[in-house]
Amino acid sequence: MEVIPAIDLLEGRCVRLYQGDYAQAETFDENPVSVARQWAEQGATRLHVVDLDGAKAGHPVNLQAIEAIVRAVDVPIQVGGGLRDRASAAALLQLGVQRIILGTVAVEQPTLVHELCQAFPDQVVVGIDARNGMVATRGWLETSEVAAIDLAQQMTAFGIAAIIYTDIHRDGTLQGPNLTALRELASGVAVPVIASGGMSSVTDLLSLLALEPLGVTGAIVGRALYTGDIVLKEALRAVGQGRWQDIPPDFGSSALA
Repeated sequence: MEVIPAIDLLEGRCVRLYQGDYAQAETFDENPVSVARQWAEQGATRLHVVDLDGAKAGHPVNLQAIEAIVRAVDVPIQVGGGLRDRASAAALLQLGVQRIILGTVAVEQPTLVHELCQAFPDQVVVGIDARNGMVATRGWLETSEVAAIDLAQQMTAFGIAAIIYTDIHRDGTLQGPNLTALRELASGVAVPVIASGGMSSVTDLLSLLALEPLGVTGAIVGRALYTGDIVLKEALRAVGQGRWQDIPPDFGSSALA
């Protein structure tokens, strides 16, 4: 299972939001490139970059910072935030981004997701950000009437490479992942699922190993890395040594609510 550091960009800075609230943005570093290098040096095999300005604006905004990150590290980069047309998606891939993450358009323009999957095979990931089981869009500022599991199954049929599932109520809270929602989602689709939101400790990461047989192949970690609650090297070692067969069924049950 991959442990994937998150780099959220707001006005060129590396920040973390609390439950997706732009008004509760905490700056952790003014230089996202140095942050990317730090995670790569500590062993990250992939980086998750979110253009928060882009998510709100509806088009990529932090392209300069994203390109600088791509040039600075030798690990694959996946990027989301404001990708709502083919030109924006293509522009990011031309910068050297390995995978693009589509969110709002999966709900509002599903045919575009299908077209992009055909144009860029194995490079399209769908981010499903849920609030009480319903999909949120437009930088989490709106909540749709589409259930997360229904959207996941529709997108899987289009040939996406993976799904990133974020429980908005857990994001930035250090309360642990929503294992129940992750289990339901992973059981209902045939593509890899990457967990996001609420990771607070190595114990939370190890709890996800119990879902690995269902297809949960990675975890995105944000705030906990920046606060020091999770040390990347230690997390990578622990997850690498852990086996899902050794995890009891009720491990991490405190995060099931």
